[in-house]
Order: sequence, then C-alpha cells, then structure tokens
Amino acid sequence: MEEFLSQRGIRFDARNIAQDESALDELEQLGVLTTPVTIIDGEVIVGFDRLRLGELLAKSEIQEEA
Repeated sequence: MEEFLSQRGIRFDARNIAQDESALDELEQLGVLTTPVTIIDGEVIVGFDRLRLGELLAKSEIQEEA
C-alpha cells in the first residue's frame, strides 16, 4: 500500500496498529478487524483494492485542482 501511494506522489500517514493503540482503537471504531485500511475523503477501503483506490485518488485530485 505504501509503495502504491508513494509511486503516485500521494501524501499519507502510515500507522502501525501493533505499536499505536489509538490507531487500533480507530480501526475498531470503523468496525474493521483487518489491514490495510485506507480512508480517502471519508471513504473506507479495506484491503488493497487497486481499482477503487485509483478511482478515489483520481476524484480527490480533480477536487483539489478546482
């Protein structure tokens, strides 16, 4: 996931649920018990869904340019 985002020049915050209890708490509040989880403009993507990530990133970039 980090490589995918880095290759596209996307800034992100990586959080390790094994080392950051608040990150684990946030994940549990989302009702998700697996990783990776990516949140783009409030949309939660569980797992590495390359197609959905691309769609949301493209949409987000369009909105940032406006």
